[in-house]
Parts: sequence; structure tokens; C-alpha cells
Amino acid sequence: MDDIEIVEKCYNISPIDGRYYKKVKKLSNYFSEAALIYYRCKVEIEYLIYLTKFLNIDISCNNNTQYSFEQKLRHLYTSFDDKSILEIKNIEATTNHDVKAVEIYLRQKITDYKMEYLLEYIHFGLTSQDVNSTSYVLSMKQASQVVILPELTILKSQIIEKCKQWGDIAIITKTHGQPASPSILGKEIYVFVDRLNKQMSTLINYQYTTKFGGAIGNFNSHKVAFPDYDWIKFGDDFIESLDLTRNQFTTQIDIYDNYAEIFDNLKRICTILLDFARDIWIYISNNYLVQKCVKEEVGSSTMPHKINPINFENAEGNLMLAINLMEFLSRKLPISRLQRDLTDSTVLRNIGMVFSYLLIGVKSLQNGLNTIDANRHLIQQELKNNEIVLAEAVQSILRREGIPNSYNMIKDLSRNNQTFSISFVVEKLQQNECIKNHINNEKIIKEISNLQVEKYIGIMPNIY
Repeated sequence: MDDIEIVEKCYNISPIDGRYYKKVKKLSNYFSEAALIYYRCKVEIEYLIYLTKFLNIDISCNNNTQYSFEQKLRHLYTSFDDKSILEIKNIEATTNHDVKAVEIYLRQKITDYKMEYLLEYIHFGLTSQDVNSTSYVLSMKQASQVVILPELTILKSQIIEKCKQWGDIAIITKTHGQPASPSILGKEIYVFVDRLNKQMSTLINYQYTTKFGGAIGNFNSHKVAFPDYDWIKFGDDFIESLDLTRNQFTTQIDIYDNYAEIFDNLKRICTILLDFARDIWIYISNNYLVQKCVKEEVGSSTMPHKINPINFENAEGNLMLAINLMEFLSRKLPISRLQRDLTDSTVLRNIGMVFSYLLIGVKSLQNGLNTIDANRHLIQQELKNNEIVLAEAVQSILRREGIPNSYNMIKDLSRNNQTFSISFVVEKLQQNECIKNHINNEKIIKEISNLQVEKYIGIMPNIY
């Protein structure tokens, strides 16, 4: 980025197009105004090709073969560039209608190709929302597959690598902020991998659907012009050719429940990552995890010692923004007055923000994971200082042996006892008449004496 570009970015209102642009630049191929125009052209051209086949329109003029005919038409969007965008935007300045501007542009280009016989079939029977909805759904699908899922996969691999590195570290867990049964640090982090796997699988296998059926979804104009054709099958097959599925019952606009499903899935992914970011932040705050020192970086303008967990805080903020936008879109889009109002149009233009804040959050977590490692010495010391969590193990052994009132017995010995230790418990149990008289009293005392916090970790699932 040169000096002029750096300064220009400082004037952008949105941090997505300014401060964070490098992180989200790839998404401009799917959610920018230029990308939307491109997708509209693609949908219009693919529709035109499919329609000519369906209606058996003679395309043999100018020595066209089916291949050269399709190749020429597809060139209109495969060769799409800044000049194309400018031409369409100039047309829109007159029409004040973005989709109509695309149609006029294509009519001009097809006239240049000397294919005038196709002119009246461009955008034939369609409403803007057939083109727009299909364009938006295609952009979401491709952005998810090409950008979001690969970045999530990289992040997941990083987390798994940390799980492997920390697979032998027993830690004191915290429930309600209090010391609880020990576990393995790698396993506790792997919980997030398991959660991500489920939601990423849903995203990978999601069947994207769209509206395509004319002015109010009934193929009215198609039917009146060509009454003997099966337009339902045509619509289904055409949308399937784009690797989408057609919603059968719609008004002029899409039902948008399909959009809500996508956003809800992405929201769950964001929520998992948000939970992960906060947990890592707490581990750093408790000094269980330590951050690498980068000499040139500054943590505080006044406190020289500070190394702030900025990547995880940045991730948290951006993921919360993504979640809130997704919740709004999921609530708003499926609601429209009668067959349509225009409130969806301006809202849809913010879909790129959802994906951008998600991507910024993921990138921040990726960066953050590269800076942390486990503080093994402190974690081990914490284990030694918290033998009190073995109270659970002791009462379980006593209950197994049928010692009456075992839970309350150990509760009285452990609550508010800052000096609780296994040796202390053994001493008290040896004085207990019920245990003294138990047939296995020596076995019980020995078993309890051998308890160790770092080995009281239960059964670890095979995660590696």
C-alpha cells in the first residue's frame, strides 16, 4: 500500500473499507457493488442461454454453433472489468434502476455481437428480484466456500495444534469461577473444535435456495406468452444448473427464511468463536497462557510492562458485531408487506458487513493463537495448591463403600478450609468410627492417600 492509498483509507467511514480492508479484501469479490453487478450479469446471461435452449430458438446466425454461441455470451461476464462497471453505472445514472441498467448494458453488447434476435429474450418474464436474489445467494455461497470455510479450517487446525501441544497438561478447571475437577488443557480447548466441526459441517452441506419465478413468483408472463411450456420445470432446472435450489412458493421477493438459516448457522459459528476468545482471554488473565513479547509493539502508552491480549479482544468485538448484524438480518428479512416492500433492498446491501466482521474475527484469532503458549510451571503450582478439588474423589470412594452420610462428612471437612489436603482428610477419616469398623478400612485409607490432583482427570476422549 503506497502513501496515497494509506491516507485515502483514513477517510473511509467504515473500518471494513479502511483500517481492516487488507483482512477482508477477498470478500470484495463477492459483496462489493462491482461484485453484485457481475453476479447480475452472470445470472442474466445464464438465463438467456438456458431460455434459448428451452424455447428452441435458432442461434445458427453468423455461423454460431452452440458452443461458440454460449462462449460469446458468457464472455460478457467472464471478461467483466472496470470499464464494464462504469458503463453500467452510467446507464443507472439515467434509469435510476440498477437491474434495468444491467439489462440495457447487455442489450447493447448483444447488439454489438449482431445477435439482435436475442434482444427481446434478455430478462424475459423476470422481475429484478429473480436476478437479485439469485445473485445474493450465489455470492453468499461462493464467499462461504472460497473464503470463510478455508479460513475457519486454518483456524481450526491451529486450535488442534495447540490441543496437541497441551495434551499432557493437567489443569484445575473453574466452574462458577471456583476450582473444580481437574482436566487436560488440550481437551478443554478441543471442546471448541468439536463444536466448530458440527457447525462447519452444516455450512458445508447447506443447500442454498433462491426465488425465481417472475413478478410474483407464478411465472405469469412466461405462461401467457408460451402457454404450452412447463415453466415450473424450467425454473427448477435453470436454478439447479447454477447449483442452487428454487423456492417453489414465493411472492415477488424471496421468502428469506433461507437467508435466515445461513445467518443463523454463521451466528452459531461466531458464538463458538466468541466463547473461545473469551476463554483464552481468561486463561491469559490468569497467567495460564502467556503471550510472546514482540519488541517493537506497545501495550500501553503509559505502562511499559503491558502485553495486551489485543487479538482476542479484537476478535470478540468484531464477532459480536457480526452476531448482532446476523440476528437483525434473520429477524428483518423474512418480514415484508404483502407481496413486497422495498425495505429488504437496502438491508441486503449490508450482507458483506456480516461476512467481513466474521472474517476479521477469525483472522484476529489466527494471529492471537500464534502468540500464546502454556505456562506449565504456574499451572502445575495451581494443581498443588488446590488439593481441595479431591473432595469429590474422596466422597465418591466413601459412597462406593457404603459409608453413611459420606457427602456431608467431606463437605464439613472441605468447605472454607484453606488448609485442606489429602493428608488432613486421611487423618480425620482414620478417626471416624464408621471407617474404622469397615471391613476394607485399610484399603479405603490407602486408596485415598494415593490420590493426586494431577492424575484425577477422568477419561480423556481420543481427540488426537
